[in-house]
Amino acid sequence: MNELPLHQAVIRPVQNGLSRPLWSVMIPTYNCASYLRETLNSVLAQDPGPELMQIEVVDDCSTQDDPAAVVQELGKGRVQFYQQLENVGYIKNFETCLQRSRGCLIHLLHGDDAILDGFYPKMQLLFEQYSEIGAGFCRQILMDECGHWKYFSIVEQTERGILSNWLERIATELTLQPPAMVVRREVYEQLGGFDSRMLSCGEDWEMWCRIAAYYPVGYEPEPLALYRDRSNSLTKRSVLSGQNIRDVRNATAIIHAYLPESVADSVTRSALKNWALWAVSFAQQMATKGNTRAALIQLREALICSRSWQIIKAGVRLILKVIQQQFLQEWRALRLPHKLREVQCQDGH
Repeated sequence: MNELPLHQAVIRPVQNGLSRPLWSVMIPTYNCASYLRETLNSVLAQDPGPELMQIEVVDDCSTQDDPAAVVQELGKGRVQFYQQLENVGYIKNFETCLQRSRGCLIHLLHGDDAILDGFYPKMQLLFEQYSEIGAGFCRQILMDECGHWKYFSIVEQTERGILSNWLERIATELTLQPPAMVVRREVYEQLGGFDSRMLSCGEDWEMWCRIAAYYPVGYEPEPLALYRDRSNSLTKRSVLSGQNIRDVRNATAIIHAYLPESVADSVTRSALKNWALWAVSFAQQMATKGNTRAALIQLREALICSRSWQIIKAGVRLILKVIQQQFLQEWRALRLPHKLREVQCQDGH
């Protein structure tokens, strides 16, 4: 790819004369210093030294905590720290991470995620064994805000190696999270940075599909990365407005162009149905919490993605549930004055 669209930043090659370690562990942060300690400890525990690994925290002008203090405390000069002069948004902060990286392999490790022992040696082995791959990832574990493990991602294949038919597989459904992925820097130089048209999520999925369209992708089946599922994350907050589904629907349209013409339409339909199911799941969660407006917004976005019978049936059930909840609320409101009168009569007032 010679010319990049304006919404995909050009990642410049490393300047001549600068040292080129094997690894660049770039850690974007924003108001997550309480988790950064765990992130840094997980990296420093398997640090091969500055000759082989650059470690740098890139902060998007945090306002609620002090990531620099955490870096100084734990890094002790080993970890570099860079802070934006003003908040530039998460996509621009990712771009800064990529621009400042010097290593041949880039691990973009979000400041609330972590890795397990053996991540860097085993991912290095993957790239050494399969020199043709542009990126590689491992199986991952999803954890909650307190660090408790919830579940493991699916096994893509049982042996380490190159994934077959990977573009069509990942274009249907995202089955990996950012801490599991490692990308050659030259790939970012060729394909550009993350797509700035995404406002809350989907930028990683689009990037992994873009890479899969041009390069073989490797896989390590051992679970070596930890992804933290936070209730106040940007993606979770975007559920209230439906921006999460609009973003992945936008990404789906972009990815359509990466696919072979013979399967593009069918793969896109499958992807949209999966995102519709995701939206229905969020709608059910919002309805359970009593947030009717957010539930209906997610349902609307689900139906925009897919009008399959499965989605319509789930939507009807959800609407009936919302109506039932509203009826019960109205009934309680009507019954309350009556009960108050009964109490007053019993008290003799």
